[in-house]
Amino acid sequence: MAVLNPPASRPLTPVSRVLRLCLHALLLGLLALAAGRALADSAPRAGWVVAACALLAAVYAAGVLAPSVHSSPRAGALWLAALGAAWVALLVVSPDGLWIAFPLYFLELHLLRLRWGVAAVAVTACAAIAGFLAHSSAVTPGAFLGPLLGGAVAVATVLGYQALYRESERRRELIEELISTRAELAAAERSAGILAERERLAREIHDTLAQGLSSIQLLLRAAERALSEGPAGSARPAPAGHAEASGGRSAALAHIARAREAAQENLAEARRFVRALTPPDLEHGSLAAALERLCAGVPGPRVRFSLSGSPRELPTPYEVALLRIAQSALANVVRHARAGRAEITLTFMDASVTLDIVDDGQGFDLSSAAAGSASGDGGFGLPAMRSRAETLGGLFTVESDPGQGTAVAVTLPLPLSLEAS
Repeated sequence: MAVLNPPASRPLTPVSRVLRLCLHALLLGLLALAAGRALADSAPRAGWVVAACALLAAVYAAGVLAPSVHSSPRAGALWLAALGAAWVALLVVSPDGLWIAFPLYFLELHLLRLRWGVAAVAVTACAAIAGFLAHSSAVTPGAFLGPLLGGAVAVATVLGYQALYRESERRRELIEELISTRAELAAAERSAGILAERERLAREIHDTLAQGLSSIQLLLRAAERALSEGPAGSARPAPAGHAEASGGRSAALAHIARAREAAQENLAEARRFVRALTPPDLEHGSLAAALERLCAGVPGPRVRFSLSGSPRELPTPYEVALLRIAQSALANVVRHARAGRAEITLTFMDASVTLDIVDDGQGFDLSSAAAGSASGDGGFGLPAMRSRAETLGGLFTVESDPGQGTAVAVTLPLPLSLEAS
């Protein structure tokens, strides 16, 4: 029972502080009562009673103020022995010393192990009964029942308090564990959010800035080839050479102009990242119009766009996902497919919207591409396109064989509100 000193790591609670003060008040009050009665009744041993009360009070105060009593079980047991000896001396000279047994019960149960504490309580109760019988010629049931019932109540009180204290400690530990778990969960959610945002930005950069820079690089290479194909070393007449040079410069200027347009579009995309807005192609037009402009601006193969079904306005995440998938797929066509033609088809159905990108290029082995992506050696394009589709609950498929071209298809289920319309 934590009436004198709780664990060193725990400060005194209000309940513990009140119990400790009550114990002090109880013992000192009983000592004052015994000394006062002896003086008031002019008992023959009044001086001895006052001296015994003072000795017991001094021993008790010394133990309360000594840190070793609270921290060392051995010191606590020695203090209890000294306190018991002083109490026996009081019990010999005054029958009122009987009542000191009750605070002693709590001290013994607090400072000693349970089995030793119960044994000490039993010895104290027997000493109290013996002291009462020594000062009284009449033997009554109360002489036995009082100390025994007092000891039983003290044991029950201490055991109940200890059970409540252990339950309180378990609850405190559970609350601390819950707080710690909640903090760990919040940190895990923040980490997951950071990773998801990094993946989203990686897809955005791959599908926009990276593809745009690749187009600019191809256009500048074409301009470089056009400029290098001049009349130098040619045996043609000068006028023809001048005409050929003029044609090469015109082609180079056309490629450079398209590269500048691509650079401006990429600059707009970069600013969109900062403003977290929708793609510029979707800000002032429909998805179909953005796809048609995308097909018209692809360098290299001829790309045709076709629309099927009844167009309807899609949620912004759907339009962004479809446009980015189309950009990434066309970038793969330009860089890897060596295709002469490609076609993009946007199909609106009752419950879904489908985007197909088909080319007549050299194709590739799907198993090799999957193995490369799993090992980290493959490109980011196909996994990013698949992730975009699956994020919206869609289906992403790729069909390709070496020499047979490639077909990419993504199907997104429409929201219920759009299905009803």
